[in-house]
Amino acid sequence: MEQIKLEPTKRSPGIDFDFDAGIFAISGESYPEDVNKFFGPLITRLKEFLSAAEGAEIQFRFDLIYFNSTTAKIVMSIFEMLDEAAAAGNNVTISWGYAADDSNMEELGEEFSEDLEHAKFVMVSK
Repeated sequence: MEQIKLEPTKRSPGIDFDFDAGIFAISGESYPEDVNKFFGPLITRLKEFLSAAEGAEIQFRFDLIYFNSTTAKIVMSIFEMLDEAAAAGNNVTISWGYAADDSNMEELGEEFSEDLEHAKFVMVSK
C-alpha cells in the first residue's frame, strides 16, 4: 500500500501513514472545516490495512497540540480500530505525545487509553 504523507496546514494535522512499515503518525493541530472529507479517505485506507494485518507490528503515534470535538470522535474511532487489530493478534503500540506543561492533552490521552483492552498505550511527555 502506498504511503500517505500530508504536510500540516493551519487547520489540519500532518499525516504520515507508512503502511509497509506499519508506522503511523498524526501530528499538529486538527480542526479542519470538513473533518469527514479530510479523515474519511485516511480511515478507509487504515481499515483496509488493519483488516488484512496478521501478526503485524503496528505503531501509531499521536502528537496533537490541539483538536476539536469532531476530531476527537475520529481519534476515538482510530483507537477502537487499533484495539480490534490488537485483539486479532497484531502487536499494536499507541503513543500519545503531549507537552509536559499541557495537562489537558495529558488527561485526554489518559481518557482515550482507558477504553483500550488489547493495544499497548504509552504516554510520551515532551
